[in-house]
Amino acid sequence: MNTEVSVLYFAKSAELTGLKAENITVPSNITSLQLWQDLENRHPRLSVLRDQVVLAVRQEYVPLGAQLLTLRQGDEVAIIPPLSGG
Repeated sequence: MNTEVSVLYFAKSAELTGLKAENITVPSNITSLQLWQDLENRHPRLSVLRDQVVLAVRQEYVPLGAQLLTLRQGDEVAIIPPLSGG
């Protein structure tokens, strides 16, 4: 079953996609890595962040990997790239 979620892009991910947010439809049961790969397919320039990015689903951090996410209609998925030090 598929569900529509809101993806929020921050910092470098917003620069790379040219978007601050978009709605996408993905399987409701998906691993965090599969979700990232789906986003990379939509926005190939995101691939430079793959080793450093963290996702936040319903405001909880999720590392990229085999962890299964259960997404619900209208969930927010935030793309949080590494923050530059300074």
